[in-house]
Amino acid sequence: MPRTAALVMTPLLNACRDERPVQSMLHTAGADAALIADMAWLLFGGAALIFVGVMLLLALSLRKQHGKVKPMVWLAGLGVAFPFAVLTVLLAYGILRSRELTSPISQDALVISINARMWWWEVRYRDPASGRDIALANEIHLPVGRPVYLALTSEDVIHSFWVPALTGKLDTVPGRPNRIRVQAERAGIYRGQCAEYCGIQHARMALHVIAESPEAFDAWLANQAKPARAPDSALLQRGMQAFLEYRCSACHAVRGVKEESVAGRALGPDLTHVGSRLFLAAGTLRNDGEALRTWIRSTQHVKPGVRMPSFDEIGDADLQALSAYLEHLQ
Repeated sequence: MPRTAALVMTPLLNACRDERPVQSMLHTAGADAALIADMAWLLFGGAALIFVGVMLLLALSLRKQHGKVKPMVWLAGLGVAFPFAVLTVLLAYGILRSRELTSPISQDALVISINARMWWWEVRYRDPASGRDIALANEIHLPVGRPVYLALTSEDVIHSFWVPALTGKLDTVPGRPNRIRVQAERAGIYRGQCAEYCGIQHARMALHVIAESPEAFDAWLANQAKPARAPDSALLQRGMQAFLEYRCSACHAVRGVKEESVAGRALGPDLTHVGSRLFLAAGTLRNDGEALRTWIRSTQHVKPGVRMPSFDEIGDADLQALSAYLEHLQ
């Protein structure tokens, strides 16, 4: 990475690492999420109103009656007519407001492709300079205030994309592309996750959305489009050799280094700029040297069932060099 790009990106990455990710529909940062929250609060209020009415009906039914009002009148009024009226109003409101969520368009929007896999998220941007794909994993960067069009699909089973602070939940179905819109109104880190049970590591299939200023986003995207940084020390050179000797390149791509894939597609996340990401293993571990070493050596202990084997036979020196090399890829 050129020195000027490093000066721009380093403070941004440090700020992101120090900020706690938000995953809550009660702390919205996007128009669609705010609309969903408004609808939810109204539904909560309507449900509370019906509950109070039914409890009132129950209390009145326990009182001694003097023949003034027949029980069927109470049942028909508070037990049927009242809930029906409230639910009808809520239904009409929900239909009218939800129309605003069903017309995402890609015109003049940033388009990001997201492919859900067991159990991680493949994220692809289009490089505006070359037109080539920029691949990364489990992390989405968005410019604040700009509409974003997410094209969703799945590689294997049904997953579900959900970032509650920014938008609603939408399934990713194999063979059937889906789409959803997102627009972040303020900068921050927002946690998302798979919301459809998809197997043993469903609970550890998270992703993070980083909303930042348009200038910071442009700098980040330009850096992501570049090939991997060449090793500039003996330790990093040894780490790159370990990456190749242990056949990491059979599943992981590092642009600028030997790349391999099965059926023309990498089986694991692209690692070209893995050192700049906030988390490892789809949100399971904070990304630092110790976490990298733990993940490489004890993959199946950290996340049992994933397709990456544990490299418990790797020597300490090679492990240290390999983790240093991966940290270096920013």
